Amino acid sequence: MKSMTKLMVVAMILAAALVVAPAAAARNVTDGTTIYVGEENLNLTGVFNPGAGVTSGVLVYAPGESNQKIMSVYSIIDYDLLEADVGSTTGLWYAYNSSSDVAKDGAGAAGTVQIQNPSKNLRVLLGSSGTTSVDGQRVTGTQSIRFRIDSNLGDLAVGAPAGYANMTVRVTTPGGGTVEVIDGVPLSVNVTTRPSETAAIPMANLTFGTYTARAVWGSGTADLGDTNAVTFEVVSGSVAITAKQDTVVRNNAIAVDITGESEMYYWVNVTTTGNIAPALRPSQTGVQPLSPDEFHAFVKTTAAGTRTLEFTTNASTEAKTYTFEVSGPFNAAGAAIGQTQDDSVKVRVEKGAVTITTSGTGVYYIGEEVTLSGTNTDNKKVYLFMTGPNLPGNGVNLEDVTKPVATGVKTNFTEVDVKADDTWSWKWDTSKAKVDAGSYTIYAVSDVKAKDKISEAKYATASVSLRSGFITATTSGATVAKGNDLTLSGTAQGNPGNVFVWIFGKNYYGANDGQLNVLSPSVESDGTFEEEISTDQLAAGQYFVIVQHPMGVTTVGNAGSLTWTPAGSVSAPSMNPVTITNLQAPAAASALIDILDSPNIPDTYVKLTFVIEEPQLFIDAIGDKAAGSKFTITGTTNLAVGDTLNIEVTSAAFQPGQKTEASAFSGVGGTAVIQQGDGANTWSFEVDGASFKPDQYIVKVESIETDTTATAAFNVVEAVPTTQATPTATATGEVTPTATTTTEATPTQSPGFGALLALAGLGAVAFLVLRRD
Repeated sequence: MKSMTKLMVVAMILAAALVVAPAAAARNVTDGTTIYVGEENLNLTGVFNPGAGVTSGVLVYAPGESNQKIMSVYSIIDYDLLEADVGSTTGLWYAYNSSSDVAKDGAGAAGTVQIQNPSKNLRVLLGSSGTTSVDGQRVTGTQSIRFRIDSNLGDLAVGAPAGYANMTVRVTTPGGGTVEVIDGVPLSVNVTTRPSETAAIPMANLTFGTYTARAVWGSGTADLGDTNAVTFEVVSGSVAITAKQDTVVRNNAIAVDITGESEMYYWVNVTTTGNIAPALRPSQTGVQPLSPDEFHAFVKTTAAGTRTLEFTTNASTEAKTYTFEVSGPFNAAGAAIGQTQDDSVKVRVEKGAVTITTSGTGVYYIGEEVTLSGTNTDNKKVYLFMTGPNLPGNGVNLEDVTKPVATGVKTNFTEVDVKADDTWSWKWDTSKAKVDAGSYTIYAVSDVKAKDKISEAKYATASVSLRSGFITATTSGATVAKGNDLTLSGTAQGNPGNVFVWIFGKNYYGANDGQLNVLSPSVESDGTFEEEISTDQLAAGQYFVIVQHPMGVTTVGNAGSLTWTPAGSVSAPSMNPVTITNLQAPAAASALIDILDSPNIPDTYVKLTFVIEEPQLFIDAIGDKAAGSKFTITGTTNLAVGDTLNIEVTSAAFQPGQKTEASAFSGVGGTAVIQQGDGANTWSFEVDGASFKPDQYIVKVESIETDTTATAAFNVVEAVPTTQATPTATATGEVTPTATTTTEATPTQSPGFGALLALAGLGAVAFLVLRRD
């Protein structure tokens, strides 16, 4: 019993000691030493140098500055440096026994410490030296590796107990186990040494598979967090060669991968019976081509024991199956290392294909631009030529049929580059071909082969039908009133940029000064054209129009194939100039037509005429109208349909009066639009005569465009009153009283000027009648 009591007393004393006694210091920090965020149980006595009874203090960053920061140290002999206190403020900190002692620039500080965030990075390197990383790579069993930790923890061992700065690399094996020793090599690393790494670890006895490693802290260490993880795969190192594709179309690259021992040399070869096999792409890393050809190379593998080689092909590469071989390993001098191994892989090179399509429907007018396009997987160039009626059998140049093509001679072929995506495109201006209308075949070939050797290359064809360009034209009217614009419009097929309009009249050749001028309206993308011709300065009479289609001839400043001057000279190839301004209008037009009809001139044309008349405006007879009625005034004209006429209807009465008298003047005004008529164009104007008083009225019709006016007069008379029927009483009913109509006296009006004239006329008639009697 006494023994039990004694044991309980001892246990209580030990427990009390554990509660009261401070934890053992991790390390004793001296003035100027670096400490790391995350360290615990630091003894900062050597930094603060406290006097008797001083157990706490402060650490100050940038004392006296605007970015000053203070951390409280509650126990100088047992201090934990927490990330929450430091934040991102790393660097030089000053130690003060009290916050009241803080002075600018650290004056009066007891000491300093450097505070840093710990940085550590685990690497796995090939061999016992060098910096070749195998992280994420393959390592063969004949190689060795080592682990290295790069860090900023150089001061971690200052004042620290043994083992405080040690990290251990913990490796997870392919089977899932973890080890800290491999093949007798311990994986402990002191992070304060340089370099901080393990000894070389041989891979010979390791199981094939993937390994993962991470450096960790053990018991009694700084415990500043684990490092990143690294992986590596241990493989046999057997020689192998594989191709990324079993078949490639020539003009594309062939990529082969070789595997073997890490950083060893291997011989690679392409077997062929000719001199047009796939060739090594120049300047590849780790690849040394062997003279005199490009089919053999001495190749050094990477740390992972691999290397990718690229071989190129082109249109000359023979289409067949090739064998790619690898043998090794060798050293840099070419001597075999141990027992060499061989492997091979076959890749077939095939011819590509060519396609061609034409824009649109395949039917075009000569002069149009046709887009030829397609694909070519057999070459980086495509060669075009054309065949057709009465052309050389082997084909001709697309833009000049006088140039025949010949196999092996690029000169007369149309050569087009093939883009990276194997497509090609070319715009064909059919006006340059100088061919007749008809059907033609266009060839797209992968090599410089004319039709007689076309089977030796890849090719495709497209058929096109070419038609002669033509032109249609019309005027907005056969007759136009002087002052109205004349619209000339039509369609020109064959994609001309412009058509040319020649106009001849009495002493007129396109310009008002008697000189020659040719209009050149633009042709829209749909083939239509339009030209507004002003007639203000043109004399009445007949005019002759020739609308010329250039048929692909686009000489700047000329009218198609014709050359002309303002003085009136017109010339054409192989023809003498003609001065058409010396001819009257019909003869000038005929002379121009004779030139255009020449077989040396490809241009075509259409003939038109129009007549300019003096503007005429007529008002139909109106007659007398009853006051207050509605009626229509009509008329005819030779002015253009759609023109607007200004119309005024006004009373002839206009005389001075008193302010208190009602005005005797009345009238209306408005506009009318000319309509298409049968023979002559027509117009009409609706008149509401509700306000019209009996009088003579004058109608004025005016065309602003042609400065033409017409007038007429009519009378407005009193409306005839309608008599109201008197009801009649029936025999059986009550007698209905007869309504008595009371007629109010009509105020006497002074007759207007028109009425006075009418009365005077009537008096004269009466006088003549009396004389006859």
